[in-house]
Amino acid sequence: MLRFFKIVAILEGISYLVLFSNMLIVKPTNLVLYKTLLFPIGMAHGLLFITYIILAVLLKFKENWDFKKFGIIGLASIIPFGTFYIEKKYLKNV
Repeated sequence: MLRFFKIVAILEGISYLVLFSNMLIVKPTNLVLYKTLLFPIGMAHGLLFITYIILAVLLKFKENWDFKKFGIIGLASIIPFGTFYIEKKYLKNV
C-alpha cells in the first residue's frame, strides 16, 4: 500500500502542476482550449487528491505515523511541489 501511495503522491503533484499550468499559461492565450481542458484535468486532479488523502489516513493507522508526520503529509497535498517533497523525504525507503 505504501508503494501505491508513493505513486499516487507523484501523480497528484503532477496533476496539480498541470492544473496550474492550464490556468496560468493556457487561459490568457486561448479561452476555448482552457475551458476544454479544465474539466478532464480538474476531474483527474480531484480524484487523485481524494485518493491521496484517503490513503494517507489509512497509512496513518497502518504505519503508526505520529500526528506531526501525518499533518505534514496531509498539508503537502495543497502546496505546489509538496507531494514531491513528501515522496523524497518520507517515502524514500519504498
